[in-house]
Amino acid sequence: MSGTGIGESMGARGARAKALAVLRIRSRAVAVALLPAAVAVVLFAGGATGHMEGGGWDVARWVVTVCALVVLVTAAAVTAVIVRASPALSPTVELPERSAPDLYRLVRDLAERLEVPAPSALALTPDCDSWLEDRSHPAHSISGARRRTGEAPVLVIGSPFLWWMRVAELRAVLAPVVAGTGSAADPDIAAARRFVRGLDAVVADAARPGQGTTRKLLSGFVGRTARLLLRSCQDHAAGMERWVAAAASERAQAVDYGLRIVAQEQVGLAYAGWDRLLTRVALPAWRMGRWPSRLDAGVVSALTELSRRDRLAEGFTSRLGERPACDLLEEPGAVDEAASLLAARLFHGGPAGQGPDWAPVDWQRYPEEVVDRKWRTEAARIHQVLDELGVAPSTGPQGPTLVRVMDHLSARPGGEASEALAAVLTARVAREEALVETPAEAGREPVDASEDALALWGGGDPLPLMPLQPPRTGRELLADHVVAMVCCTAVDTVGAAPGLDWLDGPALLVDGERRADLAAPVLSLVEDGDAQPLRVWLGSLGVRPEKPVRLF
Repeated sequence: MSGTGIGESMGARGARAKALAVLRIRSRAVAVALLPAAVAVVLFAGGATGHMEGGGWDVARWVVTVCALVVLVTAAAVTAVIVRASPALSPTVELPERSAPDLYRLVRDLAERLEVPAPSALALTPDCDSWLEDRSHPAHSISGARRRTGEAPVLVIGSPFLWWMRVAELRAVLAPVVAGTGSAADPDIAAARRFVRGLDAVVADAARPGQGTTRKLLSGFVGRTARLLLRSCQDHAAGMERWVAAAASERAQAVDYGLRIVAQEQVGLAYAGWDRLLTRVALPAWRMGRWPSRLDAGVVSALTELSRRDRLAEGFTSRLGERPACDLLEEPGAVDEAASLLAARLFHGGPAGQGPDWAPVDWQRYPEEVVDRKWRTEAARIHQVLDELGVAPSTGPQGPTLVRVMDHLSARPGGEASEALAAVLTARVAREEALVETPAEAGREPVDASEDALALWGGGDPLPLMPLQPPRTGRELLADHVVAMVCCTAVDTVGAAPGLDWLDGPALLVDGERRADLAAPVLSLVEDGDAQPLRVWLGSLGVRPEKPVRLF
């Protein structure tokens, strides 16, 4: 057992045994590549000693020698590609020590208590997860500072944890993760991981489209070789990581174990709130060309609202009086903004820089810049589609009215009118999105590729890397537009207001209270062509659907 600090626990021994199994596969591959050369040496040695003489032996010697040279050159080329291949780097926000000295101090104290090497750096990810990542490869440098091979890995922390968790909870949650640096320091485990990551990177490079014919043939051969080696060692590599996790968990039991059980509840709660915030609140803003610049702060509001509504979450708000982990940052607002922009890129495919069509929005301006703008845009679009279909305007005052939409959708029973309207609406939205994607790039601020958090992620992978939701169906899109038209009418006729619900996103406020009962009557109109439930709903508020609305 090498004296690397991972201890003699069962998990440590199991991890090292699996790492050695991976390295044995690497050694066998090297042995296979050297076998023809060894045979050639034997043949030449036999000829030199007078044991293998004659024309047949001479031919065999030169044939084997040529084969050995070809195999050695090929093996050297494959080895060079594997060594030089750059494994994919998780997109993160780098967190230098000057930006979070207290957080670095907490992590180092935690590593000292665990008796493991401290992580070499910290980074944030806009997700509810934390892990260690080896960034010692020369290509893994966004800022230009290279890390040495064998240096401790980088600790990646989920940014929502910093805002929702208290300092003690964060320390308890990070303990098993930081404990993994002990295994990372073991030379056998580190070598096995580098080998597997190199193979994985080669396979990914070989599968990348857009390569020339010659390069495609060469990378295809190297990729098949790497894939064969990867299949041979994948079970051992997976077992090694399981043993590493077991060793880290065992070591972390000595630090804040009781608090960790409680903190894990906060991990699940943070994940639920973060997912709801992204899908219900952030996604509508991203679609409107705005990105909320305080997503992490928003998750606190979302979870506080959840604790108010859900009796199961009672008591969680009492934690808010304790010191939040984001206090460990020097400038929480700047860090939150960077993480929010990265989240928009990962989950929606937004650009790396700001521009007139991609601007930040704070929560105070969200109802006006996102909700009202979304409703007006969608209301205008549905009337433009009705114009394309040749639907006559409603009688009475001139201008776009809700009654025009309702009359068209309820003209035929069973929602037959919805099919044609939804199809044309879907096609129009697709055209608008296609037109926006390319011209908008011209107005955006250029971003240095060396500072782009996604520059090292798998090359040309399309954005978004992790879409939040599948594309909306035609009926869903139509229902959203009808809701927008109803809300615009309510705002313009009875003084309702756009609002923000932390768990459900855009909301209609009537007399300061959110109306959450609009979906059912709208679906009745869209799905069944029955406008009566919506008319009753409008009448209960005094909304007059025949009144024209302002679209822009």
